[in-house]
This record gives sequence, C-alpha cells and structure tokens, in this order.
Amino acid sequence: MIISSTEVQNNFGKYLRLVNEEDIIISRNGKKVARLVKYFGDNDYIICEGSSMYSHEGKKVTYDEFLKIVRESENRYEYIDGQVYLLASPKFRHQMIVIKISSRLLSWFNNSECQPLTSPFDVTLYKDNKANVVQPDLLVICDQENIEEDGSYMGIPTLVVEVLSESSRSKDIIQKMDLYMHSGVAEYWIVNPFSEEVNIYLFKKNQVENILTFKKKEIAESFVFQGLKIDLKEVFV
Repeated sequence: MIISSTEVQNNFGKYLRLVNEEDIIISRNGKKVARLVKYFGDNDYIICEGSSMYSHEGKKVTYDEFLKIVRESENRYEYIDGQVYLLASPKFRHQMIVIKISSRLLSWFNNSECQPLTSPFDVTLYKDNKANVVQPDLLVICDQENIEEDGSYMGIPTLVVEVLSESSRSKDIIQKMDLYMHSGVAEYWIVNPFSEEVNIYLFKKNQVENILTFKKKEIAESFVFQGLKIDLKEVFV
C-alpha cells in the first residue's frame, strides 16, 4: 500500500493497525521516501528487502543468532555479511520468469549429474571463512554428495540465477554478487525484468573473468555449461 506522508500524519493509528497485514509505503511529492513495517520484537537488526531505513544502523548478528531467528520464525530470511534480510514475497511476473527459466534448466539437465533447484532452498556459503545463508531464485548444483541426510545442502552451486525485483535489486547486484564471486560460485545470472535483459558473469579466482549481456530478442548462453541456451523471447513476455 502506498500513501502520502500527510495521510500518515492524519491517520497514524489506522496505519499502525494495517501494518500488521502489509507494509505501508510512504510517499512525499510523488516519490517513495519510507516504509512502515511490522515490528518483529527485539530483532530490530533485521532489514526488510528494499528498505534503506535501517541500513545506517550497522547492527549485525552472529551466525548462531541468525539460526535462532530462523528457528523461532515462519518468515524467510537471508544472512549476508552478518546482516539479516527479511525476504519479501515475489510478484507474479517474477515467479513466471523463474518458472520459465526453471523449465528450461530442468529439461537441459535431465539425466545429468547436475541438478537445478528453485527457492526456497537454503544455501550456506563461506566468504572470509564466515558463513552466509541465501535463497537464490534458481541454482544448479553438481556436487550432490554435499546434500546431508536431513536434505540440507552444504556445497557450492555451480550456477546461480537471481531475478531482480524492486525490493531486492540492490542486494542482488551488490551484496550477492560479491558473495557469489568470493565463495566459489562459477557463474551468476542476473535477470532484469525491468530492462528485459540478462547479465551473465563468469567468476574465476574471486574475480569477474567475463561478462555478457543478452537482451530480450537474443539467446542467452552459459559460459560453464556449453550448449545451455535460453531464448529470452520466451522469458520476457
């Protein structure tokens, strides 16, 4: 819900009640300036995706504290560089893009030692010997021996795909890019529904070895998996 700052001031009690059901976006002079979100108890170090309201606080938690938060909540979270992120529910177009790419990956990797998966699926990655936990939109794992008896995965995906949304754009491009590059992921796809293009990054030795950009009318091709191609006309419809 998007409302003006004047409306918030005049009916603050009303929106305090409504925030239990959905986030309230506050605008001023036609521009979004703040987000009113539900209070999660003492966990004021949790950042809501897309919100810059808390970023200046710099509060961080340990990995064990993050695991406690996850155990005690039904929400979905990611943990990057000591910061907890509350994941927002994806929108319709985002999900359709994930489904279309997932369908192509499932077909291409059929009878392969590699397995494509979709979110929600926790992936624990280490950067500077510190644990991070993310839920990529799509991933391909080729080290199924790292799947534990309880079904959790403790390996490193070969390919990771993130579909940008308004709330996750900054995190996917900055924090996750850095994490994937330094944790051993070989290839990272950033799918941008707004510009209708896909940026594919090849990582080697914790650096970007190569990058290609494919637009809507083109066919995206993997660096690592030779022959894996996706017609973007079928993705961005």
